[in-house]
Amino acid sequence: MSKAFTTESTGDDDDVIPADLIIPSGSKNYITPHGWQRLKNELYQLVTKERPELTHLINWAASNGDRSENADYQYGKRRLREIDRRIRFLTKRLEIAEVVDPCTRENTDQVFFSATVSYEREDGHSETISIVGVDETDLTLNHISWTAPVARALLKAREGDVVLLRTPTGVEELEVTQIRYIEIVRPE
Repeated sequence: MSKAFTTESTGDDDDVIPADLIIPSGSKNYITPHGWQRLKNELYQLVTKERPELTHLINWAASNGDRSENADYQYGKRRLREIDRRIRFLTKRLEIAEVVDPCTRENTDQVFFSATVSYEREDGHSETISIVGVDETDLTLNHISWTAPVARALLKAREGDVVLLRTPTGVEELEVTQIRYIEIVRPE
């Protein structure tokens, strides 16, 4: 088959959102102020710096002649599709984001979005997690999405409550020991 009759993927079929970033149907895209700013900064970087530099490189590579064997051109076009896909994703996420600031939250003794919760497992092991938006999840920092099973089990619990966490190995009891609403920051 001649190369003249082949088409490049537009990338639209690649706009599939990974399962861990899916927001439950009918729910809002809750996000902390720091998380929202991080997404906004990434979008700004892509639109104002990376994409223009890459289009300049692609134009230069295209001017070199035969594009079918031009690695700079082919890689550049592929990377441009990735950047455009990420720009579309970030734009959509920021449009539907509902920013929840834990520092301005009215006092409550219950676990809600943006809470930092300490709890004790059945084996006596203590853990502290911060409940954040799906786009802010970082297990190394114990930032857990509000859609994660442990966060869902803890929602609406109070200090001293024992909640049930359903795991693949069975049901585990978690005792809530502390609830705080503090600024949740991810180190850069």
